[in-house]
Amino acid sequence: MQFEEMERKLKSKIKKSRYIHTQGVIAAARHLAQIHHYNEEKAAIAALLHDCAKYMPEEERVAYCESHGVDVNDAERTNLTLLHAKCGAVMAEEEFGIENQEILHAIRVHTTGEPEMNLLDKIIFVADYIEPNRTHAPNLEMLRALAETDLDRTTAVILSDTLDYLKKNGRTIDDTTQEAYDYYKQYL
Repeated sequence: MQFEEMERKLKSKIKKSRYIHTQGVIAAARHLAQIHHYNEEKAAIAALLHDCAKYMPEEERVAYCESHGVDVNDAERTNLTLLHAKCGAVMAEEEFGIENQEILHAIRVHTTGEPEMNLLDKIIFVADYIEPNRTHAPNLEMLRALAETDLDRTTAVILSDTLDYLKKNGRTIDDTTQEAYDYYKQYL
């Protein structure tokens, strides 16, 4: 399936606000891919599909993952929003024909992160946070500038800010997010 066809299909499934966010993530991912010498087309595809399962009702996500052999941890059962990433990786493969494992992996980890992410993982993780339509996030302008030179440090700051937010709001912290921070804090 060509990029434009995937884009049309996705646009018909998601809310306008999600589509605007997705366009911002695509722009940020292409920009970061160019700066960090990564394939822009792969980055754009991963960015396009990173939230493709956001429209799936939360109550269906656990069953969807389990029916596709995807493990669901306790944090994901408590906070079903997290599962859109794992569901999205399955959906990208099944409904959009994505076979590239690197793209699927970037979609799968874009919400929680994980230790030792590859370049595409970091591009999508960071682009999702710094995309130009986002206006409410700590350290946003600093992170947009930092992402141009140091994706590892940018990832570390985003993870730190995310953990701070979750703790302040009494939210469940996914073990993978904590493990990602424990790995990336060396770049702070």
